[in-house]
Amino acid sequence: MNQSTGISHIAVIMDGNGRWAEQRGLSRTEGHVEGVSTVVRIVKRASERNVKFLTLYTFSSENWKRPQKEVEFILQLPKKFLFQYLPELMRNNVKINILGDIHRLPYGTREALKHAVKKTAKNDGLQLNFALNYGGRQEILKAFEEMRAAGVAFTEETVSNYLYTNQMPEPDLLIRTGGEKRLSNFLLWQMAYTEFYFSDALWPDFSNEEFDLAINEFNVRHRRFGGL
Repeated sequence: MNQSTGISHIAVIMDGNGRWAEQRGLSRTEGHVEGVSTVVRIVKRASERNVKFLTLYTFSSENWKRPQKEVEFILQLPKKFLFQYLPELMRNNVKINILGDIHRLPYGTREALKHAVKKTAKNDGLQLNFALNYGGRQEILKAFEEMRAAGVAFTEETVSNYLYTNQMPEPDLLIRTGGEKRLSNFLLWQMAYTEFYFSDALWPDFSNEEFDLAINEFNVRHRRFGGL
């Protein structure tokens, strides 16, 4: 059932896969696999709610500090996800974008991502953004360096034009699961006026109902943008 929402762009910090697994006596990698199932559900629900942009914090520039085997496993998941679900994403008119520096990712993952971006480029439904090897500070520094090299004046508008999100509206709502209450270097420039929704649910347990609750809560907030 399609339901309109006043939200254009939702960003999500998908926290809690490892803890979800540990609570059940499973390996952390099994938690990440379960987290992919939640991604599939939430992408579908976002599309049903007519959200235009959904940005998922998939792998941060700080996540390289995790154990090597866990990192290697996580970085194979985008390739496996796309192999299994790209046909469904195409049927649902989803367009895939990548935010971040993917050059450090495994070759197979990079190629799968590039293929998905090219394959879905003409789709005009939900834009699904995967933030991979992404860091907000690094993104801003990259923008500054490119602007300086191009001789471009530094203004809010010009900086925004050099970010990964330059063709997108800024997030209206940030959802973070897992009980933590911080940004973790995610979309720092873009979230100056973003509303936050923090959930105690671990990402694999994050339900469609709570996703709807976050949207409904957003819709009753009064956004002033610095005014009255």
